[in-house]
Amino acid sequence: MYVVKSPLSDASLKTVSEALQGALVDLVDLALVAKQIHWNVVGPRFRSVHLQLDEVVDTARKYSDTVAERAAALGVSPDGRAATVAVGSGIGVTPEGWVDDTTAVGTLVEALGAVIARMRERVETTGEPDPVSQDIFIGITADLEKHHWMFQAENG
Repeated sequence: MYVVKSPLSDASLKTVSEALQGALVDLVDLALVAKQIHWNVVGPRFRSVHLQLDEVVDTARKYSDTVAERAAALGVSPDGRAATVAVGSGIGVTPEGWVDDTTAVGTLVEALGAVIARMRERVETTGEPDPVSQDIFIGITADLEKHHWMFQAENG
């Protein structure tokens, strides 16, 4: 059922909707991973890492809403259900239990790196069919790369 008619051709819509859905899944999972580690981080840098993780959560949640609303505006129903996120995310497994601050930072570096790599692919694939969605992916990538840099610097 299509409630909203997309201005994109069917072929362009397929490409863009796949990119938007993939981004939504990655961003929802990134927020979950960062929050899980936020609750479980321990160590001498607890406070700074704890607060830095919430910044990632805020960014991921903000952009997941932006991406989902872009999909809806194009007539595509966004799917952020837990089962969809679990099978579609590009982020690896998150450590269970307490996580020392060095491991926490390393885990976020890896998670951000995985999401950034997939976002950069989306920037490439959406340029021709939908520069509006591409612009969203460019903004997301820039903000995630800033977090990535800051977490890398955290562990030196």
